[in-house]
Amino acid sequence: MKKSIKRIASVAAMTAVAMLAQGPRGENGFHNGGGGGSATPADPATIVARQVSFLTTLLTLSTGQATQATTIFTTALTATTALETQIDTAETALATAIKANATATINTQATAIGNLQGQIIATNAKADAAFYLLLTADQKTKLDTLGTDFFGHGLGGIHIPGGGH
Repeated sequence: MKKSIKRIASVAAMTAVAMLAQGPRGENGFHNGGGGGSATPADPATIVARQVSFLTTLLTLSTGQATQATTIFTTALTATTALETQIDTAETALATAIKANATATINTQATAIGNLQGQIIATNAKADAAFYLLLTADQKTKLDTLGTDFFGHGLGGIHIPGGGH
């Protein structure tokens, strides 16, 4: 029972920190253009800065750790952005293949999309592994107590609204 209360408290704290890291809402009610309107998407530097700010608040990162985390997550975001562009292209080709009932092309594009998504997961997981190595034993313990909420999709894959990913 104590373990579940501790976990609920940890998730509540994490949620509060995530809300603080979101930044202002656009006139459409979404963060950084998440639903249309005139707000523009955040640039990669802003996305990484919000992510590192969230992790700094959550784990009390040192300045050096925050700097290294910024480099790690910027590199990962750059790589995943290129892969997401390839996914967009493959999804367009898939839509065309569906309309043409081109089953071989459907298989090819679906496989390509799956492979690209796998590469994104691997890229984020590798960034998370590099980030995890930066942490002190106390920081790792704090992060580990949050359970699988942070692992699996990768810390680089934390879905902070307005923070990208």
